[in-house]
Amino acid sequence: MEKKILILCTGNSCRSQIAEGYMRHFAENKAVVYSAGVETHGVNPKAVFIMNEDGIDISNHTSNNINEYTNIDFDFVITVCDNAKERCPFFPTKAQKFHYNFPDPAKAAGTDTEVEEEFRNVRQLIKEYCRNFAAENLV
Repeated sequence: MEKKILILCTGNSCRSQIAEGYMRHFAENKAVVYSAGVETHGVNPKAVFIMNEDGIDISNHTSNNINEYTNIDFDFVITVCDNAKERCPFFPTKAQKFHYNFPDPAKAAGTDTEVEEEFRNVRQLIKEYCRNFAAENLV
């Protein structure tokens, strides 16, 4: 039976989009993966770019609001930033909750090269988290 996973962050533009891409990759056919934000900011073009570098296409992802998914009975809810964890509405669900506060690459400053490097660093953290999560929770 497929598990249902919701990945939450503030604006559903960077971290949750990257995590959705990797979670789908590592979950294979064992889970249906959704991502949402407590707000919607659109999918960050740099997130699309750095995921393409690693062979994962998130260019068709949409930025979704948490309220769109209140009728889905999730097995897992993963918050990827402290703000989303604090602002996450109560879900009448049996979902197991997980939290990891990843740095926000959209807040990176500096040259284009420096900003892209921060996106790559965060991408790697999220990739490892998703790989481990899938291995431990989707057997």
